[in-house]
Amino acid sequence: MTATLLDPRIPGWPLMHEGKVRNIHAVGEDRLLLLASDRLSAFDRVLATGVPDKGRILSQLSAFWFRQTTHLVPNHLISASWPEIRRLAEIEENLEELDGRATLVRRAQRLDVECVVRGYLAGSGWAEYQARGTLAGAPLPAGLREGDALPEPAFTPAIKNDRGHDENISVERLASLLGQDLARRLEAASQDLYTYALSYALTRGIMIADSKFEFGLLDGGLMLIDEALTPDSSRFWDAARYQPGSAQVSFDKQPIRDYLTSLGWHGEAPAPSVPAEIIAATVERYHSAYTLLTGKPLDD
Repeated sequence: MTATLLDPRIPGWPLMHEGKVRNIHAVGEDRLLLLASDRLSAFDRVLATGVPDKGRILSQLSAFWFRQTTHLVPNHLISASWPEIRRLAEIEENLEELDGRATLVRRAQRLDVECVVRGYLAGSGWAEYQARGTLAGAPLPAGLREGDALPEPAFTPAIKNDRGHDENISVERLASLLGQDLARRLEAASQDLYTYALSYALTRGIMIADSKFEFGLLDGGLMLIDEALTPDSSRFWDAARYQPGSAQVSFDKQPIRDYLTSLGWHGEAPAPSVPAEIIAATVERYHSAYTLLTGKPLDD
């Protein structure tokens, strides 16, 4: 396990953007350098505690999936190899701490929508179903349990509301925001990615309950951007221990979600600290997800 790195950057290079997890540098006019930190976010707030190795796992697992799914949807990946990135971006310093957490990508026009596909009833989808019997406003059959498979994977897009929180919206509202054609392309690409990834992951012992995808436009074409199918953007369950009707054994940051929820905290300031044993359990799950999905340990 490496030391926690909360603020990765290239010395002397201005930051173009600082997100909850990633710092972004511009590389010329048509490329971006994404540096994934070990920052931990929950309920749309960055916590003071980091997760060691998190940034490296997010970057390398995303690169794995980008290569796996390029036949389905073009993506923005140029390189996730630090020696190659240094050469292409003309970075003089060695900066070994950035090895594994840097990704050089094409620059696209980002679409401000999160494209979520849900194959199982969990998280906010389960909460909505309990309250109203619906998912993203669409009715579901009665009597479903937490963790049950949905009749078919559901596309449930989300946008940021006025308070900066994710807000699930209907496909009809997405079409009114982006146009019918682009909304259909986003839904089709998201469904294709989820279906392929779910099928592959099941052969590796992981169920992908749901996943979030982000897209951009480049020369009019749709492009998968940001990250793909990581423990941050997806809900990974242990397939061998899957038991509908209860909470699942997961390979993501569920231990942290559960701990914060047990405190009754949902994003209010100040954010609580997370005990070391909860962080350690999360690190172990992130590493397990990476190893199972890629077939090798992170540093192999």
